Amino acid sequence: MRPGRRLGKVRIQTEPKYTGIWHCVRDTYHRERVWGFYRGLSLPVCTASLVSSVSFGTYSHCLAHICQFRYGSPDAKPAKADITLSGYASGLVRVFLTSPTEVAKVRLQTQTQAQKQQRRISASGPSAVPPVCPAPPACPEPKYRGPLHCLATVAREEGLRGLYKGSSALLLRDGHSFATYFLSYAILCERLSPAGHSQPDVLGVLVAGGCAGVLGWAVATPMDVIKSRLQADGQGQRRYRGLLHCMVTSVWEEGPRVLFKGLVLNCCRAFPVNMVVFVAYEAVLRLTQGLLT
Repeated sequence: MRPGRRLGKVRIQTEPKYTGIWHCVRDTYHRERVWGFYRGLSLPVCTASLVSSVSFGTYSHCLAHICQFRYGSPDAKPAKADITLSGYASGLVRVFLTSPTEVAKVRLQTQTQAQKQQRRISASGPSAVPPVCPAPPACPEPKYRGPLHCLATVAREEGLRGLYKGSSALLLRDGHSFATYFLSYAILCERLSPAGHSQPDVLGVLVAGGCAGVLGWAVATPMDVIKSRLQADGQGQRRYRGLLHCMVTSVWEEGPRVLFKGLVLNCCRAFPVNMVVFVAYEAVLRLTQGLLT
């Protein structure tokens, strides 16, 4: 996981003022220094291994059951439709784990934006009462003090639905992206396997994993933008009534390119991360197979 890119992605997607990656990086460093790049990441980091194990475990078990049902053996070679369906199931299952952590991450990373909006609303109000705090930068205090406090506050103020806000976009994002992710990996592994071998070498796995990650995020980015905006919308005055309204409003105000904000960051992160992920995945599979035989 790359903290700066995670933070930059969310802010680029939710704050129209940023014209590009480096503009976001400079502004974040200027206002929050190095700590700003790590805001809201402690909870996703702590749950990353759990989410990954559930995702890959769901994919493997679902694929084995489909092969058992269709071909009579869990070790039979699956069709592309089998891989796609298993990947889709993997994406859907992980939503139940990732939605609360995504809400906390987005709220923590965008709460400085919400504070600015509240200050502007207070300053332009009908009453000319001077602010209580003499120093504007220190007022108001951050609403969320950390990820656990953020989750508790959202649950108290918005109920269980608040923790799963944007989950419709998250379902569409992860379902389609993980179907693409596992299908593209399987196809690339088949193409990169030497003649007479069923699996590629380590270099082939690295290339296939990296490319699969990039393709998965290319499919996921439009819904990732909508998901981030819906989850950030719980702070201050709400703008969006739902997934479709958020999508239509965003495209109307900023053009179709808004749906691909953060795509470059997603792809730059996805290639090296998923190279390592699939090498580790294949190594664990071979190790367990060796232990069971």
